[in-house]
Amino acid sequence: AMIKKVLIIVAILTVLLIAAAAYAYSKVSPSADRILNYISDHPETSAIQLIRNGEIIASHNPDKMMSLASTVKIIIAIEYAMQAAAGDVDPDQQVALLDLEHYYAPRTDGGAHPAWLRSVKDKITQDSIALRQVALGMIRYSSNANTEYLCELLGLDRINQRLDSLEVKDHTPIYYIVSALYVSKELFPDASDADLADQLRSLSAEEYVAATTSIHQKLRADTSYRKDLGNLPLEARRVWSDRLPASTVSEYTDIMALLNSSTHLPVKAQTYLREIMESVMANPVNQSWLKHSGGKGGSTEFVLTKSLYATDKEGNTTELAYFMEDIAPLSMQLLPISMNEFELQILRSEEFVQQISDKIGN
Repeated sequence: AMIKKVLIIVAILTVLLIAAAAYAYSKVSPSADRILNYISDHPETSAIQLIRNGEIIASHNPDKMMSLASTVKIIIAIEYAMQAAAGDVDPDQQVALLDLEHYYAPRTDGGAHPAWLRSVKDKITQDSIALRQVALGMIRYSSNANTEYLCELLGLDRINQRLDSLEVKDHTPIYYIVSALYVSKELFPDASDADLADQLRSLSAEEYVAATTSIHQKLRADTSYRKDLGNLPLEARRVWSDRLPASTVSEYTDIMALLNSSTHLPVKAQTYLREIMESVMANPVNQSWLKHSGGKGGSTEFVLTKSLYATDKEGNTTELAYFMEDIAPLSMQLLPISMNEFELQILRSEEFVQQISDKIGN
């Protein structure tokens, strides 16, 4: 009976501690300094490049190859806009929702795909939706299912060739990232938790991508395959995160500069691209001080990335990319709350830009 009492007390204390932590967490307010301090306190696992009016204000680890997470979707968005402008795809073509659902891996996207579906309820006709909405859902809601569908429609080979035509040198190949979640199940169904991560790591880049390609075919053909992810312990998920397409903050600020200027892409492609990249401009408050702005962030359990561009009403241009990897669980809770504030301060406060320059510099 004594042991039972102690266990009950321990259980109650645990619940109280969790509640207290949750309450403290809910009281955390956004802070631009939190991101800046994190980057300067974690120099090995962070990278940032900030360019204002064509001048590099801060550059730390500019050429370090890092996992992009969903920030890679910017490249797919550019390819969509170029193909739409060329008439290879029609932004108004109807896409069956079922064709997207084939690539929805349940409970792996933080609820992004269901949230997107709720947001477009009034745009769905006969269980289909316009391609431009699918592309917008990839960027604005970060739907992985939409991303996988677009990679197939646009063609992975053409998406990867787009990297060449954008003169992006430091970038690993873009492949089917939803399919990658099933590599453990497909190749190592009987591996123990202890061995699985090592077996995944032992695959060459070619073997890994080849596996994702054949898994993609299975997802496309069979609606039940997606429902079972197999065994995905923490270390296996870390390998998935580590092996996502990678690039550098230097390459991504260059890409942001292309999107920020009106000279690099065909006018028609720009129109299609801004439609999906610049949803922040739908807000009248942003319209009051920004000419245009767009960007995309990404995260896994271990990685946070963001890349953005803006031109304000005074004509000041900003390009920013910052990537952080190997993030501890508590920081993973705290950092995302502050990203928006960090970016706003960069766009609105000369003092804060100076602070970044002083703290990180070149």
